[in-house]
Amino acid sequence: MNFCEECGHTLEHTEIEAYERRQVFDIPPVNLIVTEHRNQIKTCSHCGRLNKAAFPESVKYSVQYGPNILASAIYFKNHHFIPYERISGLFSDVMGIKICSGTIIRAERECSRNLEEFENMVREKLITSPVVHCDETGMKIKGKRHWLHVASNDKYTCYLAHPKRGSEAMDDMGILPEFKGTAVHDGWKPYNGYDCDHALCNAHLQRELTGIEENFKQQWAKEMNELLTEMKKYTDNCKEQIKDLDFEQVKALEERFNAVVIKGIEENPPSLNPQKKGTRGASPKTKARNLLERFMEHKKEILRFLTDLKVPFENNQAERDIRMMKLQQKISGTFRTTQGAEAFCRIRAYISTIRKNNLPVIESILAALKGAPLTIL
Repeated sequence: MNFCEECGHTLEHTEIEAYERRQVFDIPPVNLIVTEHRNQIKTCSHCGRLNKAAFPESVKYSVQYGPNILASAIYFKNHHFIPYERISGLFSDVMGIKICSGTIIRAERECSRNLEEFENMVREKLITSPVVHCDETGMKIKGKRHWLHVASNDKYTCYLAHPKRGSEAMDDMGILPEFKGTAVHDGWKPYNGYDCDHALCNAHLQRELTGIEENFKQQWAKEMNELLTEMKKYTDNCKEQIKDLDFEQVKALEERFNAVVIKGIEENPPSLNPQKKGTRGASPKTKARNLLERFMEHKKEILRFLTDLKVPFENNQAERDIRMMKLQQKISGTFRTTQGAEAFCRIRAYISTIRKNNLPVIESILAALKGAPLTIL
């Protein structure tokens, strides 16, 4: 600035009073760095043997990509679910690197092998946790129906891809058979067979209560929905204020729960579920009656959050952890091999655990590739 914008007087020798600052953030062009390793070759003057020095253990091929490139590729595939071909295009456009799908797949397999002990550590942490969230969802491997199982809490995540949905898969996962805390789930029958405390997801139940209220105009469903919300608000306040439960208050809320159930029985008399004559087996019941009986039979599991502040109101933790796996299949498609599905589950569980503990993702993947995954205490 050499002249006054108002009068045009020169400012060349005028003292600077202050600076107005503006900043531009950018990244430098990405340049590939090539590190050449040379081993010495010598012929023994005594016996004539040709001797070659050893390359570093990590340098296995005449030309290969380094760990930073491979860790980035694994990050794109297993955290952002970018398909292999698009990752190849990304590296080509941004870095001028031609990396094929096979290279990325080999890196994933190596990373997965290096994470076996980490997975075992996570499994042990979940077994000794006071609360574990469980869920499952369908997935396809080699075009066939499989199931993805998750067991998790706010610090750790464990996934298992399995051809079965029930207890056989849960046994193979190796958590619930030894778990003695509280398992939070949606009430699917195989979960109930394990020798631990159980808590039902009240978010699921509230959605069903809303459906009964809207479709069948049953007052008990409306009142139960509102009561569960009130109970959640009470326990949330106890947690926020770090105070113990008032068991007189808890008892009063439980009595109101019983009263709403009685009202539900009155709204669903036997005449609404008549016995079919001349047929075997139990007669079908209305949706309202089925839901009501769940509240009658599983009161303890439904209200577990009201008597133990460590237990959450819903199963959102497992649903969040499993939602990302559904997203992977929408973006990148199904799995072509069992080995690929297992590697993805192990790496994704590692990434999920790393993020839950506020650790850097790419650095953690790099550590796993080098055979030394981070340890979570």
